[in-house]
Amino acid sequence: MSIQRIQPGPRMSKAVVHGDTVYLAGQVANQAAGKSVAEQTQEILEIIDGLLAEAGSDKSKLLMVNIWLADMSTFAEMNAVWDKWVLADATPGRATVEAKLAAPQFTVEIAVIAAK
Repeated sequence: MSIQRIQPGPRMSKAVVHGDTVYLAGQVANQAAGKSVAEQTQEILEIIDGLLAEAGSDKSKLLMVNIWLADMSTFAEMNAVWDKWVLADATPGRATVEAKLAAPQFTVEIAVIAAK
């Protein structure tokens, strides 16, 4: 079975397609870095939309989502953006945890797995 790497880099690929499954690396908001959790979440979800499209998928095919927040007190702020984006009839499995992220300007990171 073939493996397709999307936007590969020296450390990781932004997405990997294996069979009918799409795996996205954890995405952070580069343009909205240092801005609000809502702005970072919005940018990340736009990035995810683009990567899923490039892989031949979309948010209606989400299987599992992992969300890391630098501060769990921002859970409601992140969810306000998430709830407007996710399809009500296609919600994935999801885990959200508090974690120290790679750099202090990042307050949200999201990784997804989707069907193709």
